Formats: sequence, structure tokens, C-alpha cells
Amino acid sequence: MFRNQYDTDITTFSPAGRLHQVEYAIEAVKQGACAVGLVSKQWALVGSLKRAASELASYQQKVFQVDAHMGIAASGLISDARVLAQYMRNECLNHRYVYNSPMPTERLVSKLSDKAQHFTQKADKRPYGVGLLVAGFDPQTGPHLFQTEPSGVYFEYKAQAIGARSQSAKTYLEKNYAEFENASLDDLVRHVLHSLKGASQKKLTSRNVCVGFVGANSEFRLLEGEDIKKYVNAVTQEDDEDEDEEAAAKKKAAAGGEEAKEDDEEKDEEKKAAEEEAAAAAAAAAQMQE
Repeated sequence: MFRNQYDTDITTFSPAGRLHQVEYAIEAVKQGACAVGLVSKQWALVGSLKRAASELASYQQKVFQVDAHMGIAASGLISDARVLAQYMRNECLNHRYVYNSPMPTERLVSKLSDKAQHFTQKADKRPYGVGLLVAGFDPQTGPHLFQTEPSGVYFEYKAQAIGARSQSAKTYLEKNYAEFENASLDDLVRHVLHSLKGASQKKLTSRNVCVGFVGANSEFRLLEGEDIKKYVNAVTQEDDEDEDEEAAAKKKAAAGGEEAKEDDEEKDEEKKAAEEEAAAAAAAAAQMQE
């Protein structure tokens, strides 16, 4: 996308009837780390890849708990996602205070989409540059999965993926979604990780992936770190890369120590040889003088 005369104001339509600022926000979602969601008869799950700004930085959290019965996975500008997550938490608290019951998932998603759409027609603020996958469990209607967009549109899905390289994850979900309905929680977590594995450019590890789930008798819970390591190992069919990295670092340090030791020994030998040569030359010079 390139700058043109119709993208300086959110309220200005192009001759083709397009709002470029909204399209830029949607493009920001496509550039974010892949997020995946799916539902079965009893469970709703969301998962996401996590990115680190550098090797010295921590991984950025992409899955957030909203209420005991609901959570979200985000792709795009995570700073916007945190603002929207806080808004959703406040709405859930207000609903629980007034009605003494959890807020229906679709009602909250509808309010969130109305809030997002507001900034596609007002010039005071830019659109939110983040897409959300909202997983919730309602006592009356069961598990749900919704996708929201910066344009204010939302859809309900059986399974969905958003973000960079999400087409690979969608292909996996489309091939296997028939198995989700009666699958166990462990199988569903592995399905989420399999779909994320196809969308990841790096090896899947317990540090760069997170999965959240909610069910009829289970509050929303995050699986990350040690909790998700066994699932990652089962999906990748090999040990977690974190352990490999530590072993490689130790091996590299040991190799570096051995190389340094060898270098020191070589230097000592060279120094000793130079001293012997100097001594021999001095002895030869003394004999010539005699």
C-alpha cells in the first residue's frame, strides 16, 4: 500500500468507495503473529504464536483472560489489544454487578465491534489496528468462537486463524474441523499447536506459543511455559528447543574454553621455542667471541 490523497483522513472516501485508513488497520492485523481458535461441544480454545523484539527481549503476550468464562487471542497491535481487553473486562464486571451472571459472549463481542466501528467514522481517533479471536462459554448456549475486525465486523466460527501466514493454519483447520466436535481437551490443544506449527517460521517451543481454553466446568486458563511443554513435544516429535539452546550454549562455552586452552598451550610452546632459540643464538655468539 502506498500513500495517496485519500488516506490522510478517516472520514474521506476514495472515488472507489474505500476508507484507506480502515484498510491499513486490517493490514496491520495481517502482519501480526498468527492466532488460532476452535470450538467443540464442550470446549472453546484460542492460541497464538509469540514474538520477541530481539534475543535479549521477552516474548510478547498475545492471549488474555477477560473473565472467568472468556478469553481472547490477538493479532496486530498488541497495545490496542490490551486496551480492548481492559474494556471487555470492565463490561463483564458491570454486567455481573447488575445481573449477577456472566455476560453472554456474543453481546460483549457486539459491543466491542460497535466500539471499533465508532472509530471508522469519527476523525478524533484512528481505528484499532488489532483483530481478536474471542473464546467464551455461555451456560445456556455452550462454547463460542468469534472473530472481530478493525472495521467493526464480527463473525462466529467453528475454527479460524488470523495474522501472518494464517492460510496454512486455516488449511489444517479445514481438513480436521470434523474431528473437533467430540475431541478431548488434550486433542484440541494438539490441534491448535499443529495449526500454529504450520504458520510458524521458527521451531515451535514452549516459550513462543500460548494456548487458552474454557469449558463447562473449567474457568478460562492459560497454558504456557512448563504447562504446555509436553503438548509441544508431542506435536514437534522432539525435545523442547529451550533445552537444546541451553545445551548448545553449554557446548559452545565448553568448546570455546577448549579452544582457548589449546591457544594458550600453543602460545606457551611458541614462547618456549623462542626462548630456546634465543638461548642457542646467545650460546653460539659466545663461542664465536671465544
